[in-house]
Parts: sequence; C-alpha cells; structure tokens
Amino acid sequence: MIPRLRFAPSPTGFLHIGSARTFIFNWLYVRHNNGTMILRIDDTDVDRNTQASLDSIFDGLRWLDLGWDEEYRQSDRLELHRRAAQQIFDRGHAYRDFTPAAAEGEAKGHDGSAWLFNPGMRELTADESDRRAATGETFVLRYRVPRDAPRDVQFHDAVYGLQSKSTADIEDFALLRSNGMPTYHMASCADDADLRISHIVRGQDHLTNTFKHVLIFEAVGATPPQFAHLPLLIAPDGAKLSKRKHGPVVSVTTYRDAGFLPHAFINFLALLGWSPKDDREKLTRQELVDAFSFEGINRSNAVVNFKEDDPFDPKAVWLNAEMIRTMPQEDLSAQLLPFIPLADPTKVRQVTPLIQERIKLLKDVTAVADFFFADTLAPYDPTELIPQKGDQVMALSALQRAHDVLTTAEFTHASLDAALRTLAQEMKIKPGQLFQPIRVAVCGRKNAPPLFETLEVLGRETSLNRIGRAIDLLQPATASVTGTTNDERTTTNA
Repeated sequence: MIPRLRFAPSPTGFLHIGSARTFIFNWLYVRHNNGTMILRIDDTDVDRNTQASLDSIFDGLRWLDLGWDEEYRQSDRLELHRRAAQQIFDRGHAYRDFTPAAAEGEAKGHDGSAWLFNPGMRELTADESDRRAATGETFVLRYRVPRDAPRDVQFHDAVYGLQSKSTADIEDFALLRSNGMPTYHMASCADDADLRISHIVRGQDHLTNTFKHVLIFEAVGATPPQFAHLPLLIAPDGAKLSKRKHGPVVSVTTYRDAGFLPHAFINFLALLGWSPKDDREKLTRQELVDAFSFEGINRSNAVVNFKEDDPFDPKAVWLNAEMIRTMPQEDLSAQLLPFIPLADPTKVRQVTPLIQERIKLLKDVTAVADFFFADTLAPYDPTELIPQKGDQVMALSALQRAHDVLTTAEFTHASLDAALRTLAQEMKIKPGQLFQPIRVAVCGRKNAPPLFETLEVLGRETSLNRIGRAIDLLQPATASVTGTTNDERTTTNA
C-alpha cells in the first residue's frame, strides 16, 4: 500500500515551529516510502479562523520549500462530515443531546469527577428524540460510548507503543455542534477515512484524542490509520512552547525573517526529537529522507534553547552558519538580496565571497557588509584610525601616502597587495600599521573583510573619497599635505 500522510494545520495563528516539525516528519516519511503528501487546512472552526493565519501557514510552508502532492480545505467538505455523522447516528452509535448550551464533553460532574454523559439525553427514546428534533429544538450530536459492557480501546503507536483506555473512562464526545458544524474529531476522522490516510503523524498532545478517533473510524466502517505521536517541543524552563506565552519565538516566519536558510531550519527541527542514530548533525535533504524512520523518534520532549534576549537556539544558528559557509556563492548571493533590497546584484555577488565565513544569519549582511552599499559611512571614532604602536602622525602620513599610491595603482587584488606592501617598506612601518588606517577609513571599523578584496570591490573613487575624509578627521586644517582640500581631491579623482 502506498503511504498517504496528511498535515492538517488550523488557521487560528501563525505557523508554529512545532507544526512545522510535524509537517517535516510527515514529509520525510512520505518521501522515504515513495508515498503521497497531503496538505489539508482544518478550517471548520469559523469563529477562530483568520486570513492572516492562513497566509502565515502558506508563507511558512512555501519558505520550507518541501511541497505537497494534494491539497484540501475542510470547509469545502462539510457535507461529507455531516453524512458521516448521520451514518454513525443511523447505526446507533450516536444520540442527540438537547441539553441547553450543551458542552462538548469537557464539563465536570457535580462531585468534581470527570463528566462522561447526560443520562437523560442518552436514554431518550428514538421517537422522543425525533419529535424534539422535528420541532426545531437544537441539539449536540454525541458519540454513544459503550458503557454496559466496557471494553478497552487500543491502538499501537509507532513512538509510544501499545496504548489502551477503557470506554468507561471516555466521555460521550460531540460529533456535531448545536449549529450543525462538525467538531474537530468528526471532521478530522471523516476526512482521514475519505482521503484514505494510511498514517497519522502528529504531536503527542493529540494522543488522548486518538481513542475517540479509533471509535469513530470503527463506527463508519473504516480501518484506523497507523499512528505516530511526536514528542513536544518545550521551552528551557520545561513549559510547552506556546504562541500565547512565547510569541514570535515559536513562529516559523521569525526564523525566515532573521535570515535562516530553509534547509538549515529543516535540519534543526528534524533533530528535535529524532536522531539518525549515527551522531550526524548536518544532513542534506536527501540524507534526511534516506535516514528517517519512526524508530528514530525519541519519546522525551525536545528543548528549544532560546533566551529572553536571543530567540534562537545556538544549534540552529550553528547549522545555519555551517550551511552558509559551504553553499555555492551564486546561491548565497541570491539568498542575501532580499536583506539588502536596494543593492546592485552585481555588487552583492562581488561582496558574497568576502563575507561568506563572517555571517551566521543572512540578516548579518546588513551589519557585516553595510559599508559596501552605503553612499557615505556612518560616523566612527577617529582614534580607530591610529594603528597599534603608532600615533596620529603615523596614521595621517599612512593615509596621505596611501591616497597617492591608490590614485594610480591598478585596482586588482594582486596590484593593490604589491603597491601597499611596497609603501609600507618605503615608510619603514609594519604592513599592519599601514593597513589598519586604510581599513578603518574605507570600512568605518577595524573588523572587516580582507583589505585588498574590499578595496577592489569598493573601487578607486569610493576608496579615495573615504580615505580623504579620514585624512580630514585626523588633520584639523582642511588643507592636506598635498595642498588640496578634500573637495578638490574628490573633484580631481572623479
């Protein structure tokens, strides 16, 4: 049998990283077993659904770039859900509950015990139930859980093993609400049966629902799918990751907007609660597909190690940096462009090899390489221009002599290297004492990419203009030692 798996998000909030991991595990199992991946939007909760949430789900999934084979929306399938509920009712496995404002099975008994059913409603005769329904009295349709002869509802979970619960401990849960809309249990199971879902892979918080779902599958005459429940993602303090409590920390789009590569994020999430059993941490997409199995899923919850001042797990950042470091430069340039949208793509391609090993997230380009794309440098401390074991006089002389040399030097790595090293020898100073003032002058900081490559990318005009401004910072008078003002230097070199 060809495996058919589904990911069924509800559009009631942004795409949660736990939901993204569920999608990834479904996708990996499907691709490992040459199956069919189904995206089903569970949007029957009309009071909570929002277009913004739906957009967030699709934005996040498209960013992951894994894809799916079939797509459905539950709201297009309401008639199917109602027919399945009617079928259960006709077979005697459900009854109408006319209790005003009837809850859906989460109330408590008068003695504080768990609520199981309303005896008066459950014992209504068929004639009385039909009569009240015919008069227009509203009702909740409830599953009639067997009670006269309790039995164990069982299923085997691929992660947690054999699961069993007595029907004596399962409430008469709702199938249809009083407005005729299907509940999550009814809609989900009706769709799973109709779409021939072979495996249901979802979070461990759904495990207790599965006993009810087994009963529904049996009532409609369908074989229950195989189940695999995933350990939860939790915060460092042990709390379940919550949209309400942890906010953007658990949103997929937060990672996208910070500059994570899609596959680095996939790799990170895949290792939260699953292991390839050989200690590998960095895996390609195909390696993940080849290695994935339910046997590799752990039972213990997985911690996402974020902090109040840093929303990202260090392992996720490390994986992202590793993948940035090894990816083709042309691909990296394309990934960087959205973070510097006004930059010339050609300039970005030139800058990429200079910063590839200096960034951990794509957004770092705005901090590491901003001076490549700025018309003018942000203000910086002029003392940064003074080299180690040097003084202002040395820095000023170095910049003035460098300005003269760079006016005629060929702006290639080899020529710049040779010209500036020769200048350092002529000035009888160490190369570093010459290079630091130039680096700060053209970059606005000491920590920057290699100098000669930087000069080559910036070009002669920009480099000379910035060195001229640095000379003015070190020299109170506007006239340089060459007898020209900075404005005249700029005009001459333009």
